[in-house]
This record gives sequence, C-alpha cells and structure tokens, in this order.
Amino acid sequence: MYYRSILMLLCFLVPFSSQAKQTLKSVEKMCVVGSGLCYAARMDTGASHSSLNATDITIVGKAHKKMSKNIGKMVRFTTFDEQGRSTNMEAKIIDTSTVKNSQGTESRYTVELEISFHHKQQKVKVNLRDRSHMDYKLLIGRSFLKKHYLVDVSDKKIIGPTAKLSIVESGLLFNTRIDTGAVENSLHAVNIKIDNEDKLDMENNIGKMVTFVTENEKGIKATVRTRISNTSLIRNAQGSEIRYMVKLNVGEPGSEFLVDVNLRDRTKMSNKLLIGRNWLQGHYIVDVDL
Repeated sequence: MYYRSILMLLCFLVPFSSQAKQTLKSVEKMCVVGSGLCYAARMDTGASHSSLNATDITIVGKAHKKMSKNIGKMVRFTTFDEQGRSTNMEAKIIDTSTVKNSQGTESRYTVELEISFHHKQQKVKVNLRDRSHMDYKLLIGRSFLKKHYLVDVSDKKIIGPTAKLSIVESGLLFNTRIDTGAVENSLHAVNIKIDNEDKLDMENNIGKMVTFVTENEKGIKATVRTRISNTSLIRNAQGSEIRYMVKLNVGEPGSEFLVDVNLRDRTKMSNKLLIGRNWLQGHYIVDVDL
C-alpha cells in the first residue's frame, strides 16, 4: 500500500512531456467559427504569431493614425479561403504586432477569433495581413502551438524551433530557425559570384560554379564554393523573387546530409540559416516548447 501511494504521487509530480501534446500535421483543416469558411492552415514554427488573410481592413468609427491607439476598437475586413470563397467579418482589435522578415518590418492589427478543428473549438490570436498571393491563407504560429502541440512533418526525432546545425562546406555552426512554414532551406549569402555568369537569364547559370560569403550569428564568416543546382521561385508577404539553389551538407554536427539550400541575403534576419520542410521531412517532428 505504501509503495502504491508513492507511485501515484510520482505520477502527479512528473511534468507533462512532449508525448502528452497533440500532434498536428504541417497542414490542418481549420474553420473560423461564424465565418462559414474553412482553411488549409499552415502550421508555421518559424512565425511567432498566427496570421489570417485579410483585405479591405477598416476601423469601425473614427480611426487614429497611430495603430496602437485603435486597440479596443472594432475592425472590419474581408477574408477568403484557398478556393476564393469570401466573407466580411468584424472583430475587436486586442493588440498590434510588429512582424520582421527579410524585407524589413511592418505593424499589423491583432484580433482574437475562434477556430474549430479536430472536433473542438479554440481561440486563436491572429494578425491581419493581405495573403492573397500566398498559398495558405491562414498561418498558425508558435504562440498558438506552444505548450499544446507538436508539428509532425515526418515521424521521427523531435527538434525545437531553433537548433544548432552545421554546414559542412562552410565549417560553421548556425543557430538555426526551424520553420515548418517554409518549403525550402535558406542560407545567408552575400558577394555571390558565378563563373562565366549570364546576367540576363538566371536559368542559364544552373550547373556553373558559384562562390559566396556566409556568416553565422556570432559574426564568423566563411567563403563557400560549390555548384548551382537549380533556381527557385520564393513567394512571401512582400511578393516573389527567384533565388539560386545549391546542394550542401546540413544537419546536427556529425549527422549532416545533402539537401537543397537557396541563397539569400539574410543580413537583417536574426537567424542566418533557416530550415524548411525539405530538410525536416522524413527526419523530425517540431516541438516549439523545446
């Protein structure tokens, strides 16, 4: 009886681990309650906040030029899903958020909505942003996932929202952002020089040797020379751009493997290496609480 009591006490004292969390796929069907719309929502561990496609954003009543002064007011906006179905909504502004990406920073209104998925309803704070040109109109970030969910893009090892990863060809260790919202990996690269470069058509440079300088978060630089394997069209909130792709050995020290990486000037970004689904898939589950 004494040992049984001790065992029961230990069960209560042991903290919940990642095994107690619900596992979500990288894309889940989520419906905004009261809107009549359902979205293919992208689970994005690279984003701090969740974001909903919204256009024609208008403050109900008199609007203040300073966005923070409009907190507490109602905002009216139009949203539409991936099939083009649209609806008009109103919600109370509960905050503003500043979002930083490779193009700079921008401020957005934050509202709280109720979403339904997996036969339950849950409130989520989303910032409002025109995502018309993006594949996914609802993006779910770390603030929603934290403490409750794992994001499974594979069925393998667990990794956190950041990780120490190395790139063999550079000899550097990066404090890497793990981003399930990104298809591809992206590496900070400047001074990109291509042998016998065709400056008019990037496609004609595939297969040529390229030299570039990269740098990790500690400011340690390295020059890398490799071959251009492809080009990639990248779409984000600011539009689209074409980047060169190279194959590099990326991974936890001693466990690196060859993967496609696009080259981008990430000087303004905190993390100089971003890991997307093409590295995660088949290898890792992402736990944003780690």
